[in-house]
Amino acid sequence: MTKKAWTIYIIENKLGMNYCGICTNLSRRFYEHASNSKLCAKALRGKGPLTLKYATEVDSHSNALKTELWLKKQTKASKLKIIAGTLPLPLENNTFEQAQLDLIQFEVHNKIQNNKT
Repeated sequence: MTKKAWTIYIIENKLGMNYCGICTNLSRRFYEHASNSKLCAKALRGKGPLTLKYATEVDSHSNALKTELWLKKQTKASKLKIIAGTLPLPLENNTFEQAQLDLIQFEVHNKIQNNKT
């Protein structure tokens, strides 16, 4: 049985605040946040447009939770360094390329626009 990869992500809202979370399907989770669905995190509700700034995969739920907790304790300056790639996460991970993040954002925003029409 193969382990499901977990993704740790950072989203920036229109106020410039960063939100950290974990999921198993980044595209679905970003859609839930960006569309203000009932599954949107309270910290992001009504604060769009949202920008997916960073995402990385780890091998287990446990490692995702530990990394998320570590990330949430970091200062904004440290989070910006993580986003820029100059400060590594404490666990081995597979960081998404910016082009992958841009594609997910593009697809989600198109889906939201199509649902409005």
